[in-house]
Amino acid sequence: MSVGSDVNPGIGIDESPFPKNAPSDPTAPHVRTAHVRVDAGADLGELTRLWESIGYDEFNWTYTPTGRRLLGTFGEMTSTGFHVRPHYVFCSGSGFAIPHWGNGNVYHEGPDGQPAYDFTMVDQAYDAIVEAGHHVLVELAFTPRDLLPEEAAELTVTPSPTVYSNYEAGAWAYPPRDYERWGDLVRAHVRHCRERYGDDEVGTWLWELWNEPDIFYWRGTPQQFYELYSVTAAAVRDAMPAAKVGGPAVTGAGVEFLRGFLQHARDHGDPLDFVSFHTKGSAFTPWRVYGPTGGEAPEQQSPSSTKMLFEVRRMLRVMGEFAEYRDLPAIVDECDAGVPAHYSAYDNANFGFQNTEYYPVFQVKLMKKLLDVNDSEPARVAEATSWSFYFEAERYFEGTRAFLTAGGVEKPLLNGYRALAHLGRTRVGAVSDAAQEIPPLDDTSGASMAEEVDTLAARSDDGAVSVLVWRHTDDQYRSDDVDADVTVSVAGLTGRYRLRHLRIDAEHSNAHTVWKRLGSPQVPSEEELALIRSRQGLEEYEPSRTVTASDGAVDLRVRLPLPSVSLLVLEPLS
Repeated sequence: MSVGSDVNPGIGIDESPFPKNAPSDPTAPHVRTAHVRVDAGADLGELTRLWESIGYDEFNWTYTPTGRRLLGTFGEMTSTGFHVRPHYVFCSGSGFAIPHWGNGNVYHEGPDGQPAYDFTMVDQAYDAIVEAGHHVLVELAFTPRDLLPEEAAELTVTPSPTVYSNYEAGAWAYPPRDYERWGDLVRAHVRHCRERYGDDEVGTWLWELWNEPDIFYWRGTPQQFYELYSVTAAAVRDAMPAAKVGGPAVTGAGVEFLRGFLQHARDHGDPLDFVSFHTKGSAFTPWRVYGPTGGEAPEQQSPSSTKMLFEVRRMLRVMGEFAEYRDLPAIVDECDAGVPAHYSAYDNANFGFQNTEYYPVFQVKLMKKLLDVNDSEPARVAEATSWSFYFEAERYFEGTRAFLTAGGVEKPLLNGYRALAHLGRTRVGAVSDAAQEIPPLDDTSGASMAEEVDTLAARSDDGAVSVLVWRHTDDQYRSDDVDADVTVSVAGLTGRYRLRHLRIDAEHSNAHTVWKRLGSPQVPSEEELALIRSRQGLEEYEPSRTVTASDGAVDLRVRLPLPSVSLLVLEPLS
């Protein structure tokens, strides 16, 4: 989500009954021991790769050299490609991107009032995505300047050197003045993509109307949005009958909006191939603190995975109310621990978790808990999008929600996705006696998820078994001087295996820690920058070694600091 204010707007950003930023219990005992049991022979079916999806606001950064390199990095983590969802494809502009703004600049009307389309910037962005092996999740938004209704002029701004016009300030959120011309725009966009990329590629894309229409991204009524969906879905299918179309991409508080949307789609026979919504784990208050650079947080706050799981489950149950839609894939195409992406640790020190090992471990844990949710709810999550990419003109380790910091240095968050990428296609049985259960949906106490050791395991086609095991709690300020002693018992094995042990913690796979130890330089020397970059990838915790199954099993010992995640890979030896 994007906002331009330093005060949390009170217009529906988070009307969930679940409290935000709830503190953990500082007196709760730490996990000292845990036993993880993995059965490599207990097939649980294909592992849903929820995490293979990213998105971001700055459409035009897709095709910068840095954007292209980052897309290529993600391309190395997948055999099928990520869905990539940029904002603002239909917004008008020059292609200049500032935080939480971008534009595809497609739609124009000439002096005679006739529409014309320019796909110059769209082609650059979509080319970068497809050439990296990914697929576009097309967010059909927002209203082009030449399609604004008269009432958009009512949005006034005070002229200043930092303001362009009322259009950039949010006029793009008004419903288009002519739904027929909007439908023609959508139709032309789909046809252009088919011609450029072919049906095989475009058949993998998702076509979604708008973004978070339950809050300030939509300055119309819900009914106007529902009617625009009817027009949009018909136009998409007219241009490509096999296209996958859906929405409405509401916030975690948009329960009634989602219910009304599904009711409208059912009553009007609109095509609907997926249902989308969002969730955020925190909304720090205030988002921005004006004070000395590098000051302390006004109050220690942390993301809550429990809040996110609560919001996802509520939305899945709304889907479950409609027999026609409960089997559709749920796309949580903004699924993030914090909001908004462009606020940093310099704005509020609580955003500091976005630099550290806390965040990748949080994401690994969240993906596993979402898989658990899929086992208990009437509908299922198919994708959980990290609304993260990178930001231009940052300081080193600015603390924004991004995979890279200044100089293209990789943040620890990227290594969480590398660790997940190691998991094979088949999920296998894995349990921990120190895992936390997801609270019941009627528990809105706001209690953060307590400390746990939990696990997720999978098997590859070549017989390799990968086990993720982590220690985490929903409190970025809670640490422990004592490592948890974890036994990992892997059954269903025969013969000899090469064991690889990779780790994300404060001392491993962590360029941020190196940067801090160097004195947090903002103009690092070549030698310092080389040292920082040398520790940015997913690192081995110990040298690989050979282990032999005894009675069909291998027992391993792992010591886990708080927070951390270990990746254990058992590769069969011939």
